[in-house]
Amino acid sequence: MTEGQRSAGAPVTAADVEHAVRLAVAALRGAEGADWSVKAGSLEWDCWETVEHLADDLFAYAVQLGPTTPPLDTHVPFAWTRHRPGGPANSVFADRTAGPAGLLQVLEACGALLTAMVSTTAPTVRAHHIFGAADPEGFAAMGVVETLVHTHDVAEGLGVDWTPPADLCDRVLARLFPDAPTDTAPWPTLLWATGRTELPHRARRTEWRWYGAPR
Repeated sequence: MTEGQRSAGAPVTAADVEHAVRLAVAALRGAEGADWSVKAGSLEWDCWETVEHLADDLFAYAVQLGPTTPPLDTHVPFAWTRHRPGGPANSVFADRTAGPAGLLQVLEACGALLTAMVSTTAPTVRAHHIFGAADPEGFAAMGVVETLVHTHDVAEGLGVDWTPPADLCDRVLARLFPDAPTDTAPWPTLLWATGRTELPHRARRTEWRWYGAPR
């Protein structure tokens, strides 16, 4: 995909969720011996907490699509908790005694849940999200963005190389960020859209959101 274009006609699919999670796990698996208690990029969370948060996001998106009649005004009422003040509020936590390898298994499992729900849920289904009730494709796109961007955060903390495929970034930009520039490369643009970096002639965002409702 060349700069100046967005692949608006190409949907984000369950296969994209599966691909993004597999790439993330493969990238982070090489750093299992590192110190996962260091901060994840510019976040206030450490690398372990950030991967737990990512797994929890994927789980939460999957379960939103699960009920026969998904809620349109709130989340499916799983209990959330924080392990420390300022840490992420999750339903999903990994057993610390399993180490980073176990944490990555938790991430894989939650990614598989979202992959399965997106692939088996009718495209007419809608479910609540704070940024607008979304369809299965919207939840797939959200899961991909969470995976790509939080893997970036963790990779920065652990010193791991991470550059996801441009076409995958391009599709989620087209689906969730209609206000994003189209004259810049997809991966830096996705990092800009999610407040991680600046772009030429565009300052780093201090506030951002996506648009998950079907268009």
